[in-house]
Formats: sequence, structure tokens, C-alpha cells
Amino acid sequence: MTVTTQPNAGGTADAAPATIAPLRNAATLVVMRDAPQGLEVLLLRRAERGDHSSGAWVFPGGVLDAADRSGHGHCHGLDDAAASAGMGLSEGGLDYYVAAIRECFEESGLLLACEPDGSLVRLEGERGEAILAWRQRLHRGESTLAGLCEHFGLRLATQHLAYYARWVTPAIRVKRWDTRFFFAIAPQAQESAHDAVELVEQLWLPPAEAVARSDSLKLLGPTRVTLETLARFSRAHEVLEHARAPRTVALPAPRVADGPQGMMPVAADHPAWAEVGRLDPPGHGSARYAIEPGLAVRLSPRVIRVTAPNPGMMTGPGTNTYLVGGGPANQWAVIDPGPALGVHLEAVMAAAPGTISQILVTHTHPDHSPGAVELAARTGAPVFGRIADHAGNQDPTFSPTRQPAHGERLSIDAGVSLRVLHTPGHASNHLCFLLEEEATLFTGDHLMGASTVVIGPPDGDMSAYLASLRALVPLALDWLAPGHGFLMAEPRRVIEGVIRHRLGREAKVLQALAELGPATAGDLLARVYDDVRPALHPVALRSLTAHLIKLRRDGRAALEGERWQALTAA
Repeated sequence: MTVTTQPNAGGTADAAPATIAPLRNAATLVVMRDAPQGLEVLLLRRAERGDHSSGAWVFPGGVLDAADRSGHGHCHGLDDAAASAGMGLSEGGLDYYVAAIRECFEESGLLLACEPDGSLVRLEGERGEAILAWRQRLHRGESTLAGLCEHFGLRLATQHLAYYARWVTPAIRVKRWDTRFFFAIAPQAQESAHDAVELVEQLWLPPAEAVARSDSLKLLGPTRVTLETLARFSRAHEVLEHARAPRTVALPAPRVADGPQGMMPVAADHPAWAEVGRLDPPGHGSARYAIEPGLAVRLSPRVIRVTAPNPGMMTGPGTNTYLVGGGPANQWAVIDPGPALGVHLEAVMAAAPGTISQILVTHTHPDHSPGAVELAARTGAPVFGRIADHAGNQDPTFSPTRQPAHGERLSIDAGVSLRVLHTPGHASNHLCFLLEEEATLFTGDHLMGASTVVIGPPDGDMSAYLASLRALVPLALDWLAPGHGFLMAEPRRVIEGVIRHRLGREAKVLQALAELGPATAGDLLARVYDDVRPALHPVALRSLTAHLIKLRRDGRAALEGERWQALTAA
């Protein structure tokens, strides 16, 4: 595997705290076993000590000890050079393996050690009881793991551990750790038993059940994310194969953010990850991890976001309305006023720091443009947007002051300009607006963070959509501001990823046509969208139809009656 560090996203925020707690190196061992109902994982509940992790259900683990290095000579199947290389360290990687085994033994009574012949030690009979007696000696610092190995002729079973992840505590915490996570299968002929000092209770649970019980089980961010990963597997050996496969181990230093449930860590795979890093690089907890209707979020000196209270399957957390401006004249444009909801328009008006002088609409689907009528009446601002080629599923109240041209620049204020980009595909009249001073593209429904965009013919056009995406690739963009969801970083990666996804779906359509022969779109649906929940298939059918129409235009499929068939290339 290769190792990379994932830095915070760029942006401006308050200065870092005057003092940040130093990092302490630590190791965690996630112990698994196969049960009749599937994979189970060992969780231990920490004693109440008045700190952040009090009462939390955790995996065995703790800080590295200086004496852990003395265990190097007792490790079976791994040396420090190989361990360090696998973790991106120049030296000392084996310390983490030793610490993980030691902490697991101290806290759970499970010892990952082997006999001279390489077989895992069985803690049975008098010898097993004698080995277990060393557990308290290690706890009290009276001996070391190396001493235990020497006394009983054991080797540390480092070859049974699979390095998986690295977590770094955010700067906002009083206590901070740089922790390496390992996976291992629980040794047979050993029984786990919490130490009744630092850990006061234990459970073996299926990972998905542990996550589902998070209301009653306090789970820290790294624990929850690890459990969610484990929930994808049914057997322990599958987890080890996944962990040992060539891959990049990123540094997911959780970013602490605020929200409806109070302060919480935000992991690298959370939709808010990039935005939280941009708005709060030092980790003060001032950014938000949830999209909250009516809450004005200052994304930059020139941009404010207010989300409408219209969450749903097609709108995600709600439709984003953006205020863009803030120049010397304090003039502001509104991008996508959203649905005609009085409470939302009041929130937009309240969030505007100055005069609303322009109203811009990305497209005229009912969740994006109907609010333009009342907002224009209240502000006197002109409305800019395009009329769709097809009337179905469009806002019938939309009547723009002017239809802007592709490439046109709209001056909002001195130092604030938006370039108009016609991006048909999701809708024939779809526009994106590029804030040139910040290289931020307001994407409407052209690109969304948490899901792919529905392309619904006749106004939706898959060929046009892919062409519009490809036209964005060469642009120098830093951020995407979607119509639904959080800011997205690395625009080129996102755009190219969507293109690959759409072409991959197209390939599945062709494969299904080849295998099924002449078939209706309904016949193809379950095969082409086998990775999508059946509840979403009615919506997916629209995009499937768009793919089929594109293939017909490309000369790769034909329609006879209601049945589609693949055409053999000449």
C-alpha cells in the first residue's frame, strides 16, 4: 500500500488557537471473529473519567510506550523496516504493532502471540493462567511484553495484524492522539475479558448493529467510521484481504464541526469534509456538518448560502440559494431563489448584507426558480435565466427579464463578476455561473455532491449532458457550489468522475442489451441499475431512457416499437 497525507482544504478562517495539545502516538487493534450470524467485532466501554471519551465504546488500544521498542526482537514475520515502509515512516513502525498487541492484551485479555512453530498461543490450563497473570504486571508497568515473550518462549504474532488506517485528533481537543488502526482475528482458545479498571463492559456485536445502536452506545468518530466499513463484510478474512490489498492510506484527521446534535467529528468521507476544512482550517468547530434550512452560511467574503426547507428524494437536504456580491457598493445577486416559500424568501432577504440587484436562475425546475416572482416584486431586481425547450416539469411562472448568452459576464459589483455558462443536459435551459474572482462554479443541478443527476427526456439529454461536463474540464476551478449539498473541492476530479460514471452506466446498458436481446427499458432497468435501491428505480428509469436515446443517436442501439436492441458496429 502507499501512504498519503490529506491536507485541509484552502480558505480563510480565524487564527489558530494559541496553544494546541501535542500529539501522542497510539495504536488501536480492531479484533474480529466469525459468528453464526456473520462478522462480529469486540467493543469495550471506557470508564467514566470526565473527559471526551468517558463512557465511549471503543476498540482495544492506547498510547505507545518506550518499552514497546524492546519487543522488536520478539516479533514473528515482520521487522521494523517493513512495518515502517508500510506506514510511511522512516523508522519505528513496528512500535505500533507491539503497542497494539500489548494494549489488546491489557484491556481485553486477548494475546496475539505465537509459539516457536508459528501457531497462535492457546491460553489454556496452568500455562495459560500463568500467561494471563502477566496482564496485571503489564498494566502496572512492572514488566514488558518483551519480558513476557522471553519468560514463556513466545513470539508476537505481528503477521496476523493488518494495518488499515490512521486517525489524528482535531486541534480543538484537549487531548490528542496520532493513532494507527489495525485489524486482527481473535485467537481461538482465548476468551476476552475487559480489565474492569479502564474498561468496565464488553460486547461482541455485528458492526451494523453497533452503528444502529449508536443512540445507546456512545461511539467516537473513528470508531463509527470503522464500524461502517466493517459492516460491508460478512467474514473476518474478507476484512483482512481488503486491508492488505494495495491501496492508499489517507490521513483522515477528523474535522470538528457544529450542528443539530452539538459538536461532532467530520470524517474524510463525510459530504461536509471539504467545506468544513475551508471554513475552519484550525478546527475551532465553527463550521457546520449539516445543511440546515434557513441558516445563512458565509462561505467566503463574496458568497452566502441559504437552504430552502424542501428536503426530499430529489432535493436532498433542500435547494441552495446563493447570495453573491459584497463589493464596495454592497450589491448582491441571488442565484436560484428556490421554491415560492415565504419563510425561505424571508431568510434570503434577511441574509442579504446589502441590496439585491440581480436574480439569476440556473434552470426552471420547480425547486429552483418559482421564488423569483416574489423576490423580484419585493426587490425590483431583474431576473436572468433561460426558457426551457420543453414545458414538462418546468416552472410556469418563470418570466425572465433577459435570457443571458453563453460566455456573457454579469457584473455584480466592483471585484465581483459572474460568467454565464450554458450547460444543457439535466435541462435544456440549464446555466452555471462562474464567480471568476474565487474560481467557484455555481452548478445548479449540473453537478451535485451526494448523488448523480437525473437526466429525464425530453428536456433532459444525455449527449448534451456529457458534452457540457467535458466543456468544464479545462476550466481553472477551485470549488463547486451545487444546488443541493455542501461545497465540493477538486472540481476537475469530481467532473471527470461523473463522466466516468455515466460512461460506465452506458457500458452496462450495452451489455444488458447484448445479453437480453430486444428488451424494453423496463426489462433493462433492474440489470443496469442493480447497484441502486429498487425504491429509486422509477427515477433511474428516466436516466436509463436518456442513455438509450443517446445510444440510438450514436448508431449503437435501435428502437422497434417499445423494444431496444444493440446494433453491431460496422
